[in-house]
Amino acid sequence: MKTDSPAAGAGEFRACRPLATLAKVAPHLGRLGITRVASQTGLDRLGIPVWCAFAPNAKAIVIAQGKGLDHGSARVSAVMEAVERIVATEPGCRLELATASDHAGAGRRYHCLDGLIARHQMPLSAVERVAWVEADDLVSDGRIWLPFDAVNFDRTRLVPRYWQSSDGLASGNTAKEAILHGLLERVERDALALWTVTSGRRRFARRIDTDRITFAPVLDLLSKVKKAGLQLCLLDITTDLGIPCVAALLAPENLGHGIRYVDLTLGAGAALTPEGAITRALLEAVQSRMTFIAGARDDLLPSVFERAAELAHLAAFSAPACIAADDMPTFHAVTTHSALDLTIRQLATRGVSELFCVELGHDWLPVNVVKVFAPQLENPDGARRLRFGPRALSRSLQ
Repeated sequence: MKTDSPAAGAGEFRACRPLATLAKVAPHLGRLGITRVASQTGLDRLGIPVWCAFAPNAKAIVIAQGKGLDHGSARVSAVMEAVERIVATEPGCRLELATASDHAGAGRRYHCLDGLIARHQMPLSAVERVAWVEADDLVSDGRIWLPFDAVNFDRTRLVPRYWQSSDGLASGNTAKEAILHGLLERVERDALALWTVTSGRRRFARRIDTDRITFAPVLDLLSKVKKAGLQLCLLDITTDLGIPCVAALLAPENLGHGIRYVDLTLGAGAALTPEGAITRALLEAVQSRMTFIAGARDDLLPSVFERAAELAHLAAFSAPACIAADDMPTFHAVTTHSALDLTIRQLATRGVSELFCVELGHDWLPVNVVKVFAPQLENPDGARRLRFGPRALSRSLQ
């Protein structure tokens, strides 16, 4: 189905308009434990829509946030963020108790996801009996078994075997839509991890010239940033994977002494077009700024507001703008199906052969929730046994 979403030009590839998605899930919000959906937009002078959804008894983050080019998109973004996290704490997938040796003996493919083992935990042994879940192999179109603990997002477990993360968690009107967005998030997180370990001024060598941007939705966002008295730095952080990735830094006009970590916010985005990546990165930075302004996230500690800004990030605003968005890679797709196919094929041609997806949703839920795994890509910072993978270690030595 060709998307008719107003945000399609930003690479959203949604099967229906945001309010149509909301109409589908609204009858199920009570069952999911979502009690309130509210706009936070007015808390900031930017005027860019940011909404939140509350799930007081959630087993993960209680307050979910969403952003968008308009209020409808931001409202649905917040709701779907809450939906996917709640579903991920109690997934509807079928489990099987087995050992890695059982899988091998039965000729079944499996992956232990050792790169996601939690800090102070040991990888699975060949004879350890644990719960497994069957996943789709997006590259080979086959099936593969993954440890359920790597899928489950229940943060009430005090000593999880695997890192508890929403990385690669996504929802959508269709399975392909959800998989596409989960996959692009993994590409984005990989790019951001590689950018973070890049040394010195090389990190800011590819600043995007905002004066050469012509995409109307982005121009509107840029205008709001300027009117709010903020400055913006957009950076092309596209990796060897060749899928457009952008990092956005928002900061006050005055970068003098005393600027705090919460005054300088970072967002990142990956999409099939530069315009889509820029839009996502900028909206993510706006949402991060709102997170600090509202101060209501249950995982946001008071000490965060006392931290000084990272000096390395401040250097970004003095870097020359030498990159045109039009010079970044672009992939042409008009449907979710073609966009997903393009993304998978592009990653496969760059040597990414392990792309797995687990369907987490329930039969009664009229949207899809998935968890996407890309073990060969880098992960964001977190409480893992292995902080970096081969890609980040190689980049840090360059």
